[in-house]
Amino acid sequence: MLTYDKSKNKLFYYWLLTTFLMVFLMIIVGGLTRLTNSGLSITEWELFKGVLPPLNISVWNQYFSSYKDIPQYKLINNDMTLEEFKIIFYWEYFHRNLGRLIGLFFLIPLIFFYLKNEINKKYLITCVKIFILILLQGFVGWYMVKSGLVNNVSVSHYRLSLHLTIAFFIMAILFWTLLNIKKKKLATFFQNNKKNYIFYFLIFLLFLQIIIGAFVSGLDAGRIYQTWPSMNSSYFPNDVLINSTYDFFDFNNHGLIQFYHRNIAYLILAYFFFIGYFIYKNNLRKLHKPFFLFSLFLILQIFLGIITLLSGLNIYLASAHQICSLLLTLSVINLYYNYVN
Repeated sequence: MLTYDKSKNKLFYYWLLTTFLMVFLMIIVGGLTRLTNSGLSITEWELFKGVLPPLNISVWNQYFSSYKDIPQYKLINNDMTLEEFKIIFYWEYFHRNLGRLIGLFFLIPLIFFYLKNEINKKYLITCVKIFILILLQGFVGWYMVKSGLVNNVSVSHYRLSLHLTIAFFIMAILFWTLLNIKKKKLATFFQNNKKNYIFYFLIFLLFLQIIIGAFVSGLDAGRIYQTWPSMNSSYFPNDVLINSTYDFFDFNNHGLIQFYHRNIAYLILAYFFFIGYFIYKNNLRKLHKPFFLFSLFLILQIFLGIITLLSGLNIYLASAHQICSLLLTLSVINLYYNYVN
């Protein structure tokens, strides 16, 4: 394991912490933008032009006219008024500007710390990787929006999933780096210890669930089978026909995707008990508090998932479900970090 030399100043730590909190907020806002079906309200890339909101009725009408040209308006929202359009517009506007702010807030201080030689070389490499991911995230965001402008009333759930997964990666890397600074270490994520694979598999399951969860959101797959524990009196969705092995990989099937989302949650819950047994058997007292946090957020997340479904996808519960997924992810990373350090 690499040893920590020194954190050059507290400013560097608080800069990363603020970036982390901004990314955390960004994921929440992105989720609400999706839940309010606001993501297609701005139909152009507008990297710099869109910093300011429409300042007069003429500009508002231009944006609204562009929105009227896409399938979402024509097939779903054709009775929408300008005042109603403004609501979904501001969700996407705030989402995009928060992304711009994160990019600038990360880049400018990074250059400053580099020129002042106030950043550890290993942290510098990590920060450059984070910035590349931030740029990639911006591109993927537009790539996702484009998928809903021509032939579809919503964005591609594959692109939505990629967009969300990158956001979680950025958040996770920032959190790991903050833990390193706080603990005065330079621990790497991948280490040569076979027992680490117990935690690698947990993290794999969690990110797999995030991906499938994004599929559920993108397909609106939560709007069918709004019963639990059964799916309309059946364990397996009764409208899914399996004629070959390939049918199990039909990730466009709403019922099948919801089935996977439910059962990966059950698998994570079962693995949670295995992790608990592993900690108990090896007398890992240092993991008691991190494991408690993990168990707390896991139980809360499952509960929120169930009541969100039963409520008919209440927007507040759905948002809480996503927020809890962030906290659950951080608790798992914290659990693994404390195990290897």
